[in-house]
Amino acid sequence: MARLQLTQDPAADDLLSEDPFALLTGMLLDQQIPMETAFAGPRKIVERIGGIDPRLIADYDPEQFAEKFAKTPAVHRFPGSMAKRVQDLAREIVDRYHGDTAQLWLDGNPDGAEVLRRLKALPGFGEQKAKIFLALLGKQYGVTPKGWREAAGDYGRAGTHMSIADVVDKGSLEEVRAYKKKMKAAAKAKA
Repeated sequence: MARLQLTQDPAADDLLSEDPFALLTGMLLDQQIPMETAFAGPRKIVERIGGIDPRLIADYDPEQFAEKFAKTPAVHRFPGSMAKRVQDLAREIVDRYHGDTAQLWLDGNPDGAEVLRRLKALPGFGEQKAKIFLALLGKQYGVTPKGWREAAGDYGRAGTHMSIADVVDKGSLEEVRAYKKKMKAAAKAKA
């Protein structure tokens, strides 16, 4: 597995590279804030509560967790609702996968379609987020179940700059940002 460079912050990227729950949490946080801010969120959680283990987060007092989430600089621009979502995600990983996030893509040797189904079953993961995360796993995390590219749809294609799955350095981050800006402009023009 290569070292991820999603945030351009070495400490945050090391955590994402080493801890599957940190990476999953970064993906969950990736909405309505810049990608690199979302994926830096797990590092902020570690700094504030001492770890990113799903069991620790699942068992954390919800009010205290939300307070830590909101501390400046906040983990997310919507700290209350996103703190709850992260705890819901942690509980799901604890309950369904015994706290081992990697079992999402390892348990029973699933194919890409099954990994996608499992991702979509997680709290806060819709179709698009699940496909992007599957593409990130396949393109950069060394998780390549049979049929993963097809299951990830356009996000799984090689040579694209569509999502966080394609960010490997500062240049590709800027290319993805430009693509997203273009898509937003096109959607706005269509509406």
